[in-house]
Amino acid sequence: MNDVFGTAILDYQEGNHTEDLVTSTSISEEDTLPLPYLFRDFPEMPALEQTALKLSKGSVLDVGCGAGSHSLYLTSKGLDVKSIDISEGAIKACQLRGLKNAQVLDVMNETASFDTLILLMNGSGIFQSLAHTPLVLSHLKTLLNPGGQILIDSSDIKYMYQDEDGGYWMDTNKDYYGELDYTVRYKGEEATFSWMYLDFEHLKIACSQVGLKCELVKEGPHFDFLAKLMVD
Repeated sequence: MNDVFGTAILDYQEGNHTEDLVTSTSISEEDTLPLPYLFRDFPEMPALEQTALKLSKGSVLDVGCGAGSHSLYLTSKGLDVKSIDISEGAIKACQLRGLKNAQVLDVMNETASFDTLILLMNGSGIFQSLAHTPLVLSHLKTLLNPGGQILIDSSDIKYMYQDEDGGYWMDTNKDYYGELDYTVRYKGEEATFSWMYLDFEHLKIACSQVGLKCELVKEGPHFDFLAKLMVD
């Protein structure tokens, strides 16, 4: 798959920012994702992300770190942070920004253990599907030190299926309404991949299946939330 996100992130880091990312999903129109947003400082982050970073402790694994903004903040607070992403461009940008332990790595291939795992900017996206969620959660559980925690944010996008009469329409080709095809375009390149927005109740059910406690930490202004997962 084209490393569209990584190309854009690296361009911005290297001063080649001439356009922004364009995103769309199987149920939404095109929208612009400004590249500077991926490089935001702590005061510019949404409250859910700020809360997750404040709750982070000990050794931290930043899963899907992107441009590394969360990792940089945690590093500045003295935490030991490992930043991973499947995007080579994003990891190169992270390294250029000063993150010494940034690696191109799929979290499913991670073997070290940590006190905190953070999955932010709709961290549930990496689950890809409801059926795949327990498998990923089971692996994440193996990466936790005793007393460790997983901090993950997500959104319940059921509202996007509501019509003017208050009823709901659903894509019958999907097992779960939060499963989407996500497309990103940048400088003529395009990539489409499976992505998921998981509501809290389904996250809680999946956690119970693999022996994780699921606690609602904070709700955002637009059907989004932050959850903390710990070994039950």
